[in-house]
Amino acid sequence: MMGRLDGMLSILRLLKANEKMTAETMAEILEISVRTVYRYIDLLNVSGVPIIAESGHGGGFQLPATFSSVPLFLTPRN
Repeated sequence: MMGRLDGMLSILRLLKANEKMTAETMAEILEISVRTVYRYIDLLNVSGVPIIAESGHGGGFQLPATFSSVPLFLTPRN
């Protein structure tokens, strides 16, 4: 079982290594549900990662070409 932070970082690594990926592909690779992928992507967006989402045929998630650093603001819940 993967923890939330591990899952978020794994999705970020996948997006940095690939031009565009679907939630289904990420879920299959990471062995998590598609719903969990969407949750982690939402959390990454809130943390400052500018993930681009394209819907429809040929859509998926990607990082902007200008994305080079990780502006994450992750803190444990109290």
